[in-house]
Amino acid sequence: MSKEFILALLIGYFAVLLLISYITGKKADNETFYTGNRNNPWYIVAFGMIGASLSGVTFISIPGTIGGSSFTYLQMAIGYILGYAIIAFVLLPLYYRLNLTSIYSFLEQRFGVITYKMGAGFFIVSRLIGAALRMYLVASILQTFVFDQMGVRFEVTVALSILLIWVYTFKGGIKTIIWTDTLQTLFMLISVGLSVYLISADLNIALGDIYGAIDEAGMGSMWQTEDVNAGNYWVKGVLGGMFITLGMTGVDQDMMQKNLTCKNQKEAQKNMLSFSVVLFFVNVIFVSLGGLLFLYVDANPDVAEAWVNLSKTDTGDGDKLFAVVALSGKLGITIGIFFMLGLIAAAYSSADSALTSLTTSFSVDFLGADKKENKEEGEKLRKRSHILMSVALLVTIVVFKAVKSDNVVWELFKAANYTYGPLLGLFMFGVISKRKVMDKLTLPISLLVPIVMYLINQNIGDWTANADGTGYSFGPELLGINAFLVYIFLWIFSKKAKMERNN
Repeated sequence: MSKEFILALLIGYFAVLLLISYITGKKADNETFYTGNRNNPWYIVAFGMIGASLSGVTFISIPGTIGGSSFTYLQMAIGYILGYAIIAFVLLPLYYRLNLTSIYSFLEQRFGVITYKMGAGFFIVSRLIGAALRMYLVASILQTFVFDQMGVRFEVTVALSILLIWVYTFKGGIKTIIWTDTLQTLFMLISVGLSVYLISADLNIALGDIYGAIDEAGMGSMWQTEDVNAGNYWVKGVLGGMFITLGMTGVDQDMMQKNLTCKNQKEAQKNMLSFSVVLFFVNVIFVSLGGLLFLYVDANPDVAEAWVNLSKTDTGDGDKLFAVVALSGKLGITIGIFFMLGLIAAAYSSADSALTSLTTSFSVDFLGADKKENKEEGEKLRKRSHILMSVALLVTIVVFKAVKSDNVVWELFKAANYTYGPLLGLFMFGVISKRKVMDKLTLPISLLVPIVMYLINQNIGDWTANADGTGYSFGPELLGINAFLVYIFLWIFSKKAKMERNN
């Protein structure tokens, strides 16, 4: 597929997004930008959230991990379902009862201003890191196959992408995102479904026999029950998936802002529960695609060679595997077209909603734009915040480009362990416990816990090493451990609410 054709797809895609922005942005104000006027159908929100949850990480990285971890990613996917159920029945009722625009306003009511600002700050750092990782992953693929050949620098590619996102989100905000996410989800699902069909057909594998063929090749194991020390041990996977969902969705302004656009609490719960079930099966399709991709390169040495050469490694970069197979031309142009559409959708479904939520949090939580009596002043603050967060996202992506060293999906989860962990711990304490803690104490606790856990994580393998040199390795459960420790220390330095009232 030529770079000119891919560029034409990109231009056409953005033209459609701008049209959606024009339609949804009519008569838009701050309320439209922040809450979508709270009148969006739950099933539209649920479908769009699939794409926002998948993003470029699932689209590119998850299939590439199957060769080394088999189907063990689904351990986490099961944990996701548990996490979404807790969100639906514990957090959503709280958010709707308090009628929140920013979910971090709850921290102000429960703890005080310092905790409120800190919680919002943790989110901004967390979401900037997550959005940068996701967008970097997809932008690097576009750079390799299109813009390098045109002599365009990576930084320019990213800057233009963020500028286009700013253009179609600056007016309608979350109202626009709900509908662009729906389109982006559709493209991603068509892309992965079509890829599974065409690759299995090329390998002469019936759809019903896909798992059997993958399992026969030694990549079908879902449960890792043998090595407790390994990061993908099944308990770590399930619990880690649950905690990641609670942290990266339940106490994340980006994902919850979409849920809060539903008409009422019951519709938001329908959205969350139906979305969680569908998302699990979508993840099954993605890991199946990963298995098929490895079978395909085994059967096509020339594609395997191209993959290794492009990756500049001896074994091949898993993040580039899907792209190499889809764009090799051996499976026809159709898979290449929908791969690129899915890739573009994956890049911008996470980046545009992240930019909107970052703008919402900064303008509401730090600038109080939603409380300005002068409506025009509030809108000015929001628009300035939109520009500031766009620049921050660009800088974060460029910085990440210089330090990327591991498979992106695991880098994302590692970062989330240390940023979302304390945030989840604060919400857990605020919801579960009625005890009171001094507002100024939450800051040192929330900073020290992840620092100490980071140091422990860096050394625990050596401390627990067996005779063969292998030791304990934290998995995705690390986010939950960070949250639990924050909860414990908050409890230690708290006192009963009754005692405080009597004072």
